[in-house]
Amino acid sequence: QVQLTESGGDLVHPGGSLRLSCAASISISRFSNMAWYRQRPGKGRELVASISGDGTVNYVDFVKGRFTISRDNAKNTIYLQLRMLKPEDTADYICYALARMKGWDVERYWGQGTQVTVSS
Repeated sequence: QVQLTESGGDLVHPGGSLRLSCAASISISRFSNMAWYRQRPGKGRELVASISGDGTVNYVDFVKGRFTISRDNAKNTIYLQLRMLKPEDTADYICYALARMKGWDVERYWGQGTQVTVSS
């Protein structure tokens, strides 16, 4: 069973920073793509940032220039560095991974999330 375990969420003031971690139970080299999503109350999951197996990163507009996604293959972990946090960044941040299996099959995995609250 593949598990994704997030950590690092906290209560911070506007303008503050946090570093979120997502530790996988298997080598992250098995994943063709990993990403951070967010979910706000009453809303669906929204993509925040992604990193592909070759290291290509992408960000949605509302975090571009403030958030950074990265990985540490030796630790089987991806990170999301959050800077210049705004109250509207308050959300449950959820880790995602996509693994390509033999043939055309894929497997998708989701973590349980870590709560980020930005408030004065």
